[in-house]
Amino acid sequence: MSTGRGFAVWLTGLPACGKSSITRELAARLGELRVPVVVLESDRLRKILTPDATYSPEERDRFYRTLAMLGELITQNGVNVIFDATANRLAYRAYARTLIPRFVETYVRCPLEVCVKRDPKGIYERARSGAAGTVPGVQSAYEPPRVPEITLDCEERVETSAGVIVEKLRRLSYI
Repeated sequence: MSTGRGFAVWLTGLPACGKSSITRELAARLGELRVPVVVLESDRLRKILTPDATYSPEERDRFYRTLAMLGELITQNGVNVIFDATANRLAYRAYARTLIPRFVETYVRCPLEVCVKRDPKGIYERARSGAAGTVPGVQSAYEPPRVPEITLDCEERVETSAGVIVEKLRRLSYI
């Protein structure tokens, strides 16, 4: 079913919970189904939008508002978006939901201990050593979604998690 508007899937969770891996698999699955999708990955966009990132609350507010508005512009033009972004505050994701009517918040639930063990980018190590001072789940709060459309377990296979999202998109008649 097409309304002329795209949908958005926002994958949220602690850093290193598996958002990026699930995003890559989801984008590939949607590509196989010929569903056009743009991935808005916070790490890549932060290099452009906030190249000297401080991760202050004010900077995060601006960054996530801008990210949500980019998603709105893209979905208004009939292209679908996957947000691969921690967005540690409920308000960031709620704002995106107000802009994008076809919005699927997807929480990748993962215990902090598991994220710390994974830590592919060294975020938690930098937090432990004092080189990073605002890591969500450590020095900054991470506010999990209250009622996400989808909750995934970080221990599930990436293929399984992507399949759950695709099935939800089908049930919503977004694909």
